[in-house]
Amino acid sequence: MAKALDESLSFFKDKINECIKSKKSISVTTHIDCDGLTSGSIITKALIRAGAKCTVRTSKEFSNKVIDSLKKDSRDFHVITDLAGGFAKEMDEGLGDNWVVLDHHQISEEEQENQRVINAWKYGIDGGVEICAGGMAYLAAVALDEKNSDLSSIAVVSALGDRQDQGERKSFTGKNFEIANTAKEEGLVEIDLDLLLVGRETRPLPDALAFTSQPFIEGLTWNRDTCLSLLNSSGIQLKDDGRWRVPAELNEEEKRQVIEAITKFTSGKNATEIMSELIGYTYTFPREDKRSFLRDGREFSTMLNSCGRINRSGVGIAICMGDRNKILREGETILTDYRKMIREYMNILSNERWRISESETCIMVNGEGIVPETMTGTISSLIAGAPKNAGKIVILRTGGEENTIKFSSRKSFSCKSEINLSELMRTGAERFDGVGGGHDAAAGAKITKDKLDEFLNYLDTNVVNVSSSGNSQ
Repeated sequence: MAKALDESLSFFKDKINECIKSKKSISVTTHIDCDGLTSGSIITKALIRAGAKCTVRTSKEFSNKVIDSLKKDSRDFHVITDLAGGFAKEMDEGLGDNWVVLDHHQISEEEQENQRVINAWKYGIDGGVEICAGGMAYLAAVALDEKNSDLSSIAVVSALGDRQDQGERKSFTGKNFEIANTAKEEGLVEIDLDLLLVGRETRPLPDALAFTSQPFIEGLTWNRDTCLSLLNSSGIQLKDDGRWRVPAELNEEEKRQVIEAITKFTSGKNATEIMSELIGYTYTFPREDKRSFLRDGREFSTMLNSCGRINRSGVGIAICMGDRNKILREGETILTDYRKMIREYMNILSNERWRISESETCIMVNGEGIVPETMTGTISSLIAGAPKNAGKIVILRTGGEENTIKFSSRKSFSCKSEINLSELMRTGAERFDGVGGGHDAAAGAKITKDKLDEFLNYLDTNVVNVSSSGNSQ
């Protein structure tokens, strides 16, 4: 399998060198989420360093429309990252051999045979947890030139953004582990066991605890006053010369005090699970300024997600490419707006209980009229992260463009279901002339509105009414 991957990366290198030699221009098309923005940035930066003429753009999804636009594009060769699963045949027909895909989403066996599809699953690598598109783009960048190993830090951000920190204590496994170690060896990232509070480098302690939603702590999450009271009672110094302290400034004793305080507060059946999720590996970028939201890998990834989700992808790509100063302030504003929007959506969903229906195995959420199409993944992940939803599959739907319905599905913490969400969404969507796919534990689909009832019936049969150990049909 390793040999096959090396051969594919060599094929990629030859294609790019051929473009550079013959002065052909290259377009990079990538997804709008963190993994998309990082993978697109990594490969674009590597191409520019190699002397290629290239441009980068984002797309919230891949479709025949995107292929038509690539056909009409003046650029000669097309690199697609974090997108295009299931479209190899159409790209062959529309673009000839002037394209290549770097991806990690599950694909059919037919696509695995296509030389231009460089996908983790082809090489026996689990694209759900062992590598993401950012990692695949990084491997391609290093194949172009070993000096591109400095892009490993951005690949770490991509893996965090795609929640591939699924090893023990939120560590990486597989290729992600290797890439993170490369970044560590080059002094680009520091990896430590720490409290996994949101905004480790930027948020005042009460805010950091209140806005930590994975794990979701009933009574503390989104309740700043209670968090402030709890931290005050723990005896920790919350301010330093009038300035709020942030989680990264806590010493070991103070961290122990925080853990003890939270443990007392959560002394219920979920306490052990909550604490196991709250302590894990952190990824700090020492070359970024202290108290910058780029210094903590997870906060960096959230900022990139926010850029894509509220249609400001260009800001995220610029930051990944190394732009700072004014663009950084824009990123900070976007992140603040994004978090405010998430709180609003979650509050509405929790208050309008008619939107949520539950079975033994599944939670169906109707986000139509509230959740934007671009944020279904974010919101479904948050719902799946709540302890009360542990063990279940979450399926959120909302309205999309051109009379469509967008679905996002997630397996919650400790979900033991054998249902493969990628297969479920892809098979179901294709049955009703839509598109779908993703990973075993996280996938999406899009169908036209007139097929909604039929698709919901399909989900009823294959998820909602399936026993906890059942398989989809």
